Amino acid sequence: MINRETETLLSRVQKPGRYVGGELNSVVKDKQNIEVRFAFCFPDTYEVGMSHLGIKILYSQLNTRDYLWCERVFTPWLDMEEELRKANLPLYALESGDPVGDFDIIGFTLQYELCYTNVLNMLELAGVPLLSRDRKGLKNLVVAGGPCVCNAEPIADFVDLFFLGEGEGVDLEVCDLYRECKKAGATKEEFLTRAAQIQGIYVPAFYKVTYHDDGTVQAITPNHGAPARVKKRLMMDMDNSFYPDKFIVPYIDIIHDRVVEEVFRGCIRGCRFCQAGFLYRPVREKSPEVVDRQCHELCESTGYDEISLSSLSTSDYTQINPLLDRMLTWSKDEKTSISLPSLRVDGFQPQIMDKIKTVRRSGLTFAPEAGTQRLRNVINKNVTEEELMKTVNTAFSGGWSTIKLYFMLGLPTETMEDVEGIAQLAQKVVDAYYANPARHKGRGVKVTVSASAFIPKPHTPFQWEPQDTMEQMEEKQHHMLCAVKSHKINPTWHDASTSLIEAVFARGDRRLGPALLEAHRCGCKMDGWEAGFSFERWLDVFRRSGIDPAFYANRRRSFDEVLPWDHMDYGISKEFLIRECKRAYAAQTTPNCREACSHCGAAQFGGGICYERD
Repeated sequence: MINRETETLLSRVQKPGRYVGGELNSVVKDKQNIEVRFAFCFPDTYEVGMSHLGIKILYSQLNTRDYLWCERVFTPWLDMEEELRKANLPLYALESGDPVGDFDIIGFTLQYELCYTNVLNMLELAGVPLLSRDRKGLKNLVVAGGPCVCNAEPIADFVDLFFLGEGEGVDLEVCDLYRECKKAGATKEEFLTRAAQIQGIYVPAFYKVTYHDDGTVQAITPNHGAPARVKKRLMMDMDNSFYPDKFIVPYIDIIHDRVVEEVFRGCIRGCRFCQAGFLYRPVREKSPEVVDRQCHELCESTGYDEISLSSLSTSDYTQINPLLDRMLTWSKDEKTSISLPSLRVDGFQPQIMDKIKTVRRSGLTFAPEAGTQRLRNVINKNVTEEELMKTVNTAFSGGWSTIKLYFMLGLPTETMEDVEGIAQLAQKVVDAYYANPARHKGRGVKVTVSASAFIPKPHTPFQWEPQDTMEQMEEKQHHMLCAVKSHKINPTWHDASTSLIEAVFARGDRRLGPALLEAHRCGCKMDGWEAGFSFERWLDVFRRSGIDPAFYANRRRSFDEVLPWDHMDYGISKEFLIRECKRAYAAQTTPNCREACSHCGAAQFGGGICYERD
């Protein structure tokens, strides 16, 4: 628990509940019996981090080891950081209140490129040297996992090793090895040399990157016996993979304050812009029996009365109706609501609607992604306007009157006609509501249009594509706004400047490391928040660091260019991604994985949908 000196600060900050620990189901161990201490750091606020499923799973699993104590650390908000600095107090872990600098392993989850400055800020607040080369011993080993690790190069100077893929198996292997090396008095290099032989572990210091005169990567050469390509780790048996039977219950409201239950991993669809859809292949499902049992256990151990069934596309879960039937045998009597947050336009069946509306009804969210069929074919969305109209009419007949539609602006081959199509499609949804004889009389419809900026991401068919410039993006945002003709439609969009910085770091290389360090020195932090982000400050950092943001964000790559992440093996072949990119330009769709195998390469993992039999 926090000490008295830290406790005195809490009366001067906005949300003291972020910093006190001691929540229901948090894990406290006797330090005298602990050999390895692991600080699990989430580089964002408590409310964001405590809503993340990955930290719930790995926190609980790491604490199953008797010799290991995993504690949580979150980025303090600006007011708390100021108080810590004024009092000269270090960043601390919630369970013990001990300084992060006392820990053996300091682990970060990298969910979002704009959190990188928070990583550096948290290390500085902890009194831990920022650069990997300046941390000489085994103590304060800095590790990182999460989706951003698929291109770890921009942050490689600061992290000792990265976890590729899913952490349930590999995290414990590394901790066991660390314990062994610590006991033996091994050096940091000896530990890293052995760790690099574990599948899923990337030690950036063991790779040399050279560049051509034009700034593109020439070669990525391993040393110290490290593999030429680092292959991701996966949990293939979801029914027997670790899942907590209790979650920590926060004292304060968090973003997703409910039971979150994972029903499957991966995605069958192959939307060409979607990084997660490729990183987590192949699809692996949990059985309805296991999902139902885990949901009931979590509700009983936490007191939550809402369950969110989580996946990249929950309506693609093959056992969704049997699962809902099982869950309704107890959830209805216990007044527990069930939400399906990731529904496809073509997956909202009337029987699903009837089941999820039995306890509580909220708004529905669908993602057409593009305003015209041509562009939906380009991105391989594989949904039609007719399917969207059928789906919203089903929802309107069932009593829903609030719909949110997700789109992207700046997709490859996009024209202003496609942008207008967003407003036109939203208008058709509004018109469908008032034309529906079964709609709720006396209630108006609300259609929110959310348009995010397309950001080309590694390991997708669009990884070679340029991002629209800020001027192009702002022109399209304005055009979309002008095309909206009804006050029933609420258009929103993401800031183009933050999308540019995200694109720079998404496809960047190691030369961004010094710029990231300079950004930290200039006060960049909380870049994912309006209160922290300063575009002018970032532009100044790039100027002084000799970085041209357009080189990373707005430049088209050739198919034969060596990409900074080419040594990261997520199981999807480059040949497949090139084929998909070419099909996009021909506006040709690719069937989903249940309709036909597209030979992406994921079959190499020997399980999941690639090996399902009727």
